[in-house]
Amino acid sequence: MPVQGSQRRLLGSLNSTPTATPHLGLAANQTGARCLEVSIPDGLFLSLGLVSLVENVLVVTAIAKNRNLHSPMYCFICCLALSDLLVSGSNMLETAVTLLLEAGALAARAAVVQQLDNVIDVITCSSMLSSLCFLGAIAVDRYISIFYALRYHSIVTLPRARRAIAAIWVASVLCSTLFIAYYDHAAVLLCLVVFFLAMLVLMAVLYVHMLARACQHAQGIARLHKRQRLAHQGFGLKGAATLTILLGIFFLCWGPFFLHLTLIVLCPQHPTCSCIFKNFNLFLTLIICNAIIDPLIYAFRSQELRRTLKEVLLSSATVMQWLLPKEVKSLPQAKGPGLQKPH
Repeated sequence: MPVQGSQRRLLGSLNSTPTATPHLGLAANQTGARCLEVSIPDGLFLSLGLVSLVENVLVVTAIAKNRNLHSPMYCFICCLALSDLLVSGSNMLETAVTLLLEAGALAARAAVVQQLDNVIDVITCSSMLSSLCFLGAIAVDRYISIFYALRYHSIVTLPRARRAIAAIWVASVLCSTLFIAYYDHAAVLLCLVVFFLAMLVLMAVLYVHMLARACQHAQGIARLHKRQRLAHQGFGLKGAATLTILLGIFFLCWGPFFLHLTLIVLCPQHPTCSCIFKNFNLFLTLIICNAIIDPLIYAFRSQELRRTLKEVLLSSATVMQWLLPKEVKSLPQAKGPGLQKPH
């Protein structure tokens, strides 16, 4: 992803010196002022990426395996998991290549590294855009299922869902290619920020409206059972807490990254903004954390998916046991003289 300045991360690794030990402390910016910089250890970053990678691979595998999950809603969830998988995988790849270049274990020309960096950036950017789009698509799908329940299966059909998914992927790749090509233009960065804000507003409006409808429904049921006040208040508090967690995690994980892009346009040379720019890796780490949390919110709450996931894990364990070398399976288990039972 583009960072402040013209030098890209992989290219900078060709002539870089070993980095200092990661820390949380005060660093001096260009003007000599002190600012807080949170350094993320490469091991922690790669570990989080690996957790996200495995988690989202399991979601994609479970949905692909179970034909009962081949519905529009689960198609969107599967594509969200695939997007998060690509976000984690591309960032892990870039970090690994950077470490190899810095250690001198990988020899490559600057032109090759530039091309590799561009490819990784396009994958990262397109997967981020598609992830945001599929979060919005899931919100729209749930909204239609609540407010147009009787017509849901005629409105959200599998062919329409597939066309929407294809359009999201194509638009994400095209937009990310333009973004990487013109990353130093303020208009491009502002378009990304506006897109993020639009997704945030869309999700907030839809989920708040769904919460209001659910509270009305609960109030009606409680009135029939003469438990209006307590039941309605309890359901409302639970729904508000769920909504706060959902939108709060989304804003917390994605907001700092887009704040970074906004400040690049508004105050690229300001000392305070320069301090924020130093925490770019922290912002990427928060996005990786979001890729870890997404399956917990949107996928693993499904009992059908959890059951399929259990079957996948059990079958994988069986295959691994079957693939063990025969030498390991046939190790002699002779007993020592002192362990033999007397005749």
